[in-house]
Amino acid sequence: MRAETLTVTAEGPRGRIVLNRPNRLNALSTACLEELAAAAAWFDARPEVKVVTVTGAGRAFTAGADLEAFGSSAGGDAPTARDAADAGRRMAEAIESMGAVTVAGIHGHCVGGGLVLAAACDLRVATRGVRFSIPEVDLGIPLAWGGIPRLVREIGPAATRDLVLTCRPFGADEALALGFVNRIVDDDGLEEALDELAGVLAAKSTFTLRATLEAVDAAAEAMVSTRFAWSDADALMTALHDPESREVARRYLAARGR
Repeated sequence: MRAETLTVTAEGPRGRIVLNRPNRLNALSTACLEELAAAAAWFDARPEVKVVTVTGAGRAFTAGADLEAFGSSAGGDAPTARDAADAGRRMAEAIESMGAVTVAGIHGHCVGGGLVLAAACDLRVATRGVRFSIPEVDLGIPLAWGGIPRLVREIGPAATRDLVLTCRPFGADEALALGFVNRIVDDDGLEEALDELAGVLAAKSTFTLRATLEAVDAAAEAMVSTRFAWSDADALMTALHDPESREVARRYLAARGR
């Protein structure tokens, strides 16, 4: 598949999606979000692919939403701005509904919307030195893209409140204890671990893999539904025009020299 912000490949039962904006720490621009959704459709058209790994090039899995790109979209006409604000939800739903098993390989930094992308994957492998953070509330915006229900599913409501409201960073050990990641590997062992896990999954039958995914997804949706996530874009647009939220963001960025 041709893409500007990703590398997307398939070989037999295995596929790969690599976020490929290393100079921007793989920040998730609207174009990147749309290409991720397109990649999910591309793999779904290839039923021979049983497992797809999702990783980031360079020093990070992803620094989260590309706020510069989104900010310029938000300043345009209302329908275009809302569509850009909703691109992350469409991406997460496309990745989550893929027929192949998706495995996120997380290293470096995994920030904000990056956790939503990781949560949309079926399995998550993190390096020991990874740093997670959800800074949206500090930036004066809500965590959108269906991120709240997905985090509640994976780590529960109490931990979701803690991490999203305080915006405090956390590491691989805490992510494993919370149940957000399935396993931790050494910083130089991610590719080997992903290759081994992909091999284990690719050896299983397509029917049983997909039947299991559908059963788990149905149970998760019954517990905590994401069907109201379509309104996240409206909350995000409101926050971008709320004076107090903008002042909170200004102070946060100023304290970090930005």
